[in-house]
Amino acid sequence: MSTAWEPEDSERLVSAEYTDDDLEIDRSLRPRCLDEYLGQTRVKDNLAVLIEATKARDEALDHMLLSGPPGLGKTTLAGVIANELGVQMRTTSGPAIERAGDLAAILTNLDERDVLFIDEIHRLNRAVEEVLYPAMEDFKIDIVIGKGPAARSLRLDLPKFTLIGATTRTGLLTGPLRDRFGMAFRLEYYDAEELGAIVTRSAGILGVSITPDGAVEIARRGRGTPRLANRLLKRVRDYAQVRRDGVINEDVAAEALAFFEVDHMGLDRMDISILETLIDKFSGRPVGLNTLAAAVSEEPDTLEDVYEPYLLQLGFLMRTPKGRQATPRAYEHLGMKPPKDAAAQDGLF
Repeated sequence: MSTAWEPEDSERLVSAEYTDDDLEIDRSLRPRCLDEYLGQTRVKDNLAVLIEATKARDEALDHMLLSGPPGLGKTTLAGVIANELGVQMRTTSGPAIERAGDLAAILTNLDERDVLFIDEIHRLNRAVEEVLYPAMEDFKIDIVIGKGPAARSLRLDLPKFTLIGATTRTGLLTGPLRDRFGMAFRLEYYDAEELGAIVTRSAGILGVSITPDGAVEIARRGRGTPRLANRLLKRVRDYAQVRRDGVINEDVAAEALAFFEVDHMGLDRMDISILETLIDKFSGRPVGLNTLAAAVSEEPDTLEDVYEPYLLQLGFLMRTPKGRQATPRAYEHLGMKPPKDAAAQDGLF
């Protein structure tokens, strides 16, 4: 039985109170066709050709791997692909498929040309992954019936389906699994203009009055991520409704985001805490990932997958052979001066 994959706690950067209503709103904001899917132009152009050719041949689309940081729209894009193909999409996640029997139950319930979407596919159990190989290549699955001397293997035919795998960590995929995908696309961070268009579209769906400069202000702090930009929009909407007249312009957006402790670069409390910990507690010297995680009371994987990519993108953080280290830009952003002694020793400033 397939299991829906919800955003992880570590990705809820703005509000810890992420309710079922928030999740439903997130789903309602998702585009349903390629024309509505904003940004990722290169990927969309490739997909448009592949989908049209597949539909003309009346075949199943080749298996596809989507990679990229969290929140860029991998799940949404998989839904768009299924909708464009006119088929159903079954959704599950790598950690949810614990046994080979779970995978067999999902695969045998698919219809011809259906899309099976597996989020965080790099976290698949290795035994389950072995069962997936013949299913992807030959559309067959081997299951073992019985135990001991009476056990026998049974091969079942599967409908020709499309597997879409999503991962935030391509390097953790095994070579045999990665090689079985006919296509691989990496989603990139969105620029402010693309993110502004997404915010404007989402505001229209939510029935929120927003000016172009208000959308740009939210987009600038959205960290290049549609999921976060939409979450910021909802929080700004709440603030504008309670503290202002309900219309979101540049001033209202800036005021609301300052209230929710999101600065003009999109950094939240945890981002600032990471930089301040590197600069103050460790005097600007390199710090190992596990040590830094313990110092800020966060999981190492969360720091590496959720917070570090954006700090690296801004040039506020660098990974050195000795550990993580704040850059001159981080000092400048926090209004601090880099320590001259440590700078000379580490050769960074």
